[in-house]
Amino acid sequence: MKNFFLKYKYIFYISNTVLIILYLSPCSILGYLLNNDCKLQPQLTSDFIISTNHLYAFLLLSIIGFLTFKGYRQLKILKIYLIFLSVVLEISHIYISTRSFEFTDLFGNLIGVLIVILASYLFKKNENIKN
Repeated sequence: MKNFFLKYKYIFYISNTVLIILYLSPCSILGYLLNNDCKLQPQLTSDFIISTNHLYAFLLLSIIGFLTFKGYRQLKILKIYLIFLSVVLEISHIYISTRSFEFTDLFGNLIGVLIVILASYLFKKNENIKN
């Protein structure tokens, strides 16, 4: 599975592009495709303190990213990029008239990224202990 993503980096780039398009669209593309209503955002699970849809989206993008890139420098750049992307995309909602900035969405984005960063760190630490 790891080699699959290493070999096909375009999967990360395509998923990244799709996420950006979904985020910057003035209406809900998924809502239109699933419910035939541009204003209704589909909800995978109910929100708790954070937006779970945003958590899942950035969790998935981060997992794909961490399976795609392996070098220390690549991973460092990836971490910075994912955190930057999660903040910038949510802030961009201030400027899109039909979207709104929400802290619950921002925290969902950031927590999705941070879970994968923490898991990656723990896996590497565990590998170092075994060796």
